[in-house]
Amino acid sequence: MNQTEQLLERAQRLIERLEGVFAPTTAEPDWNCIAFRWQRGTGLQAITRPHKVQLDDILCVDRVKAEITRNTRQFVEGRSANNTLLWGSRGTGKSSLIKALLNEFADQGLRLIEVEKHDLIDLTSIVELIQDRPERFLLYCYDLSFEADDASYKSLKAILDGSISAPPENVLIYATSNRRHLLPEFKQENQDVHIVEGEIHQNESVEEKISLSERFGLWLSFYPFSQDQYLTIVDHWLTRLGARTTADESIRLEALRFALKRGSRSGRVALQFARDWAGRLPEDLPDEKD
Repeated sequence: MNQTEQLLERAQRLIERLEGVFAPTTAEPDWNCIAFRWQRGTGLQAITRPHKVQLDDILCVDRVKAEITRNTRQFVEGRSANNTLLWGSRGTGKSSLIKALLNEFADQGLRLIEVEKHDLIDLTSIVELIQDRPERFLLYCYDLSFEADDASYKSLKAILDGSISAPPENVLIYATSNRRHLLPEFKQENQDVHIVEGEIHQNESVEEKISLSERFGLWLSFYPFSQDQYLTIVDHWLTRLGARTTADESIRLEALRFALKRGSRSGRVALQFARDWAGRLPEDLPDEKD
């Protein structure tokens, strides 16, 4: 064996050793769990303590709650259902609603897999892993949005509707976002819209952005809460935590001050106030004259 052949053999052995070190070490998931997180290199990781949220805790969004509950019930019962995009104002219950659906339908075989945006490229691998399972899986993409030069959304487009492979019957995608079209929209793009023989034609960049969100068969919109809605949610959580409600004028004013400081009357802020107020000791409460 000449020197060149020896070098090639040593290089091959080194490559094999490196492949052994960096190869994904995927173990069989614990299918007894109801929630999972996808991690590149290790596969599905079971979440042993999923966040327990009740549907009754999601307030002031009755219409969208009814819609997504109906869609999810159809899915777990083996009937046709749509991939769903929940978009709109922050803190209005989008992600909490998905967690509540898991809690509601887990006994009927519903499972949840959280997939980070940067792992969307692995969607095909995830689907191949679960497509023959008896459970019904929601692939959950939290706070999904893409920048103008981000091409990773193409994997999502293919899985939603575009791949030559038929989508598995036991998988749906539920995504939450603050953006309706998941991509940034610019004034110039709308100005480039033109009319040909009375028909509106969007420019190519607008068409590309719409083509992604359009693949979700169900769009659910979440809007900012009014002051009364905010106080309703505050009262709900104060009651749950065993504290007095905003029927007490001093507590009502404190709840409004708390929202004003945060610059938001969202459900998230309402829960944060309730936790803060209910957890205070009597000596921590502000004097009425303050």
